Amino acid sequence: MMNPAWLRSFTTLAAEGTFTRAAETLELTQAAVSQHIRQLEAQLGPLLIRRPRGVELTPAGHALLAYGEEVARAERCLASRLSNADALDGVVSIITPGSVGLSTYPKLLDIQRETPGLVVRHRFAPEEDVLQAVLDNRFDIGIVSRRPDDERLAIERFCEEALELVIPADAEVSDWEDLLRLGFIDHPDGQSMATRLLARRFPGKRLGEVPVTGFTNQIALILEPVARGLGFSVLPRHARRAFARQEAIRVLDADRAIVETLWLIHRAEWELPRRARHVVDELHVRLAKD
Repeated sequence: MMNPAWLRSFTTLAAEGTFTRAAETLELTQAAVSQHIRQLEAQLGPLLIRRPRGVELTPAGHALLAYGEEVARAERCLASRLSNADALDGVVSIITPGSVGLSTYPKLLDIQRETPGLVVRHRFAPEEDVLQAVLDNRFDIGIVSRRPDDERLAIERFCEEALELVIPADAEVSDWEDLLRLGFIDHPDGQSMATRLLARRFPGKRLGEVPVTGFTNQIALILEPVARGLGFSVLPRHARRAFARQEAIRVLDADRAIVETLWLIHRAEWELPRRARHVVDELHVRLAKD
């Protein structure tokens, strides 16, 4: 790694043109600046042509100057990002299961519109991918339905969601055998959600007994095959409400929804930036109104 003090002396000398002016700018002695340049030339070869009225850069000197300018830009960028930690403007990245995103993403867009300079980056993903993306520091915030047990994560209760068993509007379902005849429409989080709901609704029965009659990873289309009579599915209430053709579907035992907690996660080693905390707090408020 290049010695930062030597590099600073070189770029200053290139800008000022003489050792005298460079030393004054750096508040060093000329001997110190000369020593820095000699150290660099010992590593990189001749960098300067010393002339009576100033210095001229060799090709190697021009290459080092370009490198020094890149380092300076990177330092300015880092300083800007660090100083921006308490600002509301900047990027906030959030990753959620698709069913959660259906309710949160429109609210995220509202928050962005109301907060000048804020940029929201959102991604839909299965829960396992949400967890890994936050652990890998690829996203600031994640939302999951199962509370993780990982000391690297800060975990807080976010909100509650109701899981619903959704069937075709004209289907007659009164027992487990009727569900077996219908079949299951799966989705990226379908196995997990259906297992949790069915275990409570039909104790002793297993989702593995039910034939899978469809699968889609397009969250907005999960209920389309249900609406066409091809099977049942299990989704959060807000995902079901987002489906356009409500007349073609029905919630089985609508008064017996299974309510679960959603958890917000982020890396525990550092606090969320102010803009990310602002987004989380605003989401809390807006989801509470639903």
